[in-house]
Amino acid sequence: MEEQIIKTEYSDIMQKSYIDYAMSVIIARALPDVRDGLKPVQRRTLYDMYELGIRYDKPYRKCARIVGDTMGKYHPHGDSSIYDALVVMAQDFKKGQPLVQGHGNFGSIEGDGAAAMRYTEARLEKITQEVFLADLDKNVVDFGPNFDETEREPLVLPVKVPNFLLNGAEGIAVGMATSVPPHNLGELIEAEKAFLKNPDITTEELMKYIQGPDFPTGGIVVNKDELTEIYKTGVGKIKVRGKVEIEHGKGGKDKIVITEIPYTMVGANIGKFLNDVGNLVESRKAPDIVDISNQSSKEGIRIVLELKKNADTEQIINMLYKKTKLEDTFGMNMLAVADGKPETMGLKQVIEYHLDFQYEVTTRKYQTLLQKELEKKEIQEGLMKACDVIDLIIEILRGSKNIKQAKACLVEGDTENISFKSKASEKAAAKLRFTERQAQAILDMRLYKLIGLEIDALIKDHENTMANIAKYEDILNNNTSMTKVIRKELDDIKKAYAKPRKTVIENGVEAVYEEKKIEEQEVVFVMDRFGYAKTIDTSTYERNKETVDGENKYVFCCMNTDKVCLFTKNGMMHSLKVLDLPAGKMRDKGTPVDNLSNFNSAEDELVYVQAVKNMEDKNFVFVTEHGMMKKVMGSEFNVSKRSIAATKLSEEDKVSKILEEALILITEDMEVSDIPKNTNNICLITKKGIFLRFDSREVSEMKRGAVGVKGIALDGDDLVEDAYIFDENDSYTVSYGEKEVTLTRLKKAKRGTKGNKYRG
Repeated sequence: MEEQIIKTEYSDIMQKSYIDYAMSVIIARALPDVRDGLKPVQRRTLYDMYELGIRYDKPYRKCARIVGDTMGKYHPHGDSSIYDALVVMAQDFKKGQPLVQGHGNFGSIEGDGAAAMRYTEARLEKITQEVFLADLDKNVVDFGPNFDETEREPLVLPVKVPNFLLNGAEGIAVGMATSVPPHNLGELIEAEKAFLKNPDITTEELMKYIQGPDFPTGGIVVNKDELTEIYKTGVGKIKVRGKVEIEHGKGGKDKIVITEIPYTMVGANIGKFLNDVGNLVESRKAPDIVDISNQSSKEGIRIVLELKKNADTEQIINMLYKKTKLEDTFGMNMLAVADGKPETMGLKQVIEYHLDFQYEVTTRKYQTLLQKELEKKEIQEGLMKACDVIDLIIEILRGSKNIKQAKACLVEGDTENISFKSKASEKAAAKLRFTERQAQAILDMRLYKLIGLEIDALIKDHENTMANIAKYEDILNNNTSMTKVIRKELDDIKKAYAKPRKTVIENGVEAVYEEKKIEEQEVVFVMDRFGYAKTIDTSTYERNKETVDGENKYVFCCMNTDKVCLFTKNGMMHSLKVLDLPAGKMRDKGTPVDNLSNFNSAEDELVYVQAVKNMEDKNFVFVTEHGMMKKVMGSEFNVSKRSIAATKLSEEDKVSKILEEALILITEDMEVSDIPKNTNNICLITKKGIFLRFDSREVSEMKRGAVGVKGIALDGDDLVEDAYIFDENDSYTVSYGEKEVTLTRLKKAKRGTKGNKYRG
């Protein structure tokens, strides 16, 4: 076969391929269908359970069996996605109406995961069977081939309630995401009934029936006035608070008890809330909280905050709303697949789509039922007619050599090759014109059907059939009758499954919390060689100065409102707030700086630590192991980010030392002769004992992002080990090996030269 090469733009192929991939993720994986509110994995799992016969009144079956069967037949995308979907459909703290009954460990509201699928069991909920999967045998929805075309699966389930709103939805697709909160079943049904009564109903009028979201965790929605606009567009932020109660204790010691949490706190965020409250206490922002305990159980949420005597409970509650997840926003984006494409819809559009789907499902259901009744009518009329000429039919059967001859006679009046007792019988037989279905029913009929009572029952069945035909034709031909059927179904569902609302909808008062202004005071920052840091008051330091200086690597005075900068070998600067440090006593160990900043001692090493305010009137000289140098003004490091690149390093280079140099301040009233001269020298020392002394003015002042200039020319694998800055007019001595070296006696050279070996 001759090769066929198609020349095309690479960008065109990439664009088409990406769009195909994106649409596949959007339609076939991530977004629910607005008609049944289910993603493909949820729909396939429920249908598989229905096919396996795992009904609400039957025994539970292993989840591993359900997952395996679903994956093998319908959803070949891995067992974890199927099991995760199954678990979520069974969790009453995530779904407004669970669709699956779980048996075993299906996780907890606090974020504990479900047990492995081999340990858990499940079956369908009653509502799922009766509201989501009913009438599948009546051709109410289209079926399509599965992934390998060996099975048939429903393209949508005939869900009788707007499940897209009932259970909400969450999904991240390519370039888009959906986020819909759960709603109350009874309110949704009343809204649909109102829409059936008046298709021109407005969103404002629908909101009289649907107050807003109804989260399974309860809580309070506090922006009621904004909900109408959110439901009009399908996009907006719903502000949710937890429900708080105050329990009065003995001696004026009250307790704040959280009995309901915001829906967004479900899972790991409960633990985060407890940590956040602990951090508020540690940072002395909530000194009136004595203890916090999570006493939640199967009976419900109960998080208890014990307070000091006569504490201001209102102020503490407002602080919790402002500083923790106890008040949060639920980002609503009602995006779903409608008519085969993703669309963001308002409340009215969602209800309209669902009711249009209900009319379609109901139409197909009653068309199927009508067809069955018409077939029954045809057979019943044939049997009744046969009873009137039963002697002739028996004569035909006895005179026929095979079923084919008998059937031809019944259907077409073909009497050839059939023996009759008389010519009259043959003439009567020639006039018979039963239908194929009637003829088959006559041939299948048992003799006991000729008993008088059985014939009466047949006539009665025929009357019922005719009544059903009239009823079904009325439903199909009369829109009012079909609407009545849909309304009755909705009423029955509400009566059987509606529950009282859990979430309160109101216009909450804005939480007002003013932080107490921190009294600014001077403290002493102390950090040992293991990275444990704390602050001590200045008086304690003055009394124990020698001990503190001897036991710690970094000791300096700063303000308690200041930030401390941690400079590392990899050229990074991490900052932490002094207020985050524990105010320790002399013998307190302190807290690792790893825990208070982004610094990781396992991956990096500190080379310099200083408070921001102590840096503002200084230049900082960066010296790297490869001999590169530069000066950076201290004000460059007064930034809001917790971590920044303090300097740029070439490949495999590291910061060796950071030196401080005081800025020479020049005022307008200074004479030229009064300006002090920079008499600072720098000395670099390498691992091989090479010393290089030069004027600090030879090092250029640069920005953080610069690599710098060459400080010393290194031989082979030599590296800069140490560096010093000193006034050339003063004697400056350092230890080198076992000797004392006076740096001011070293011969002065130029920056960037090789330096000299110290001979001693």
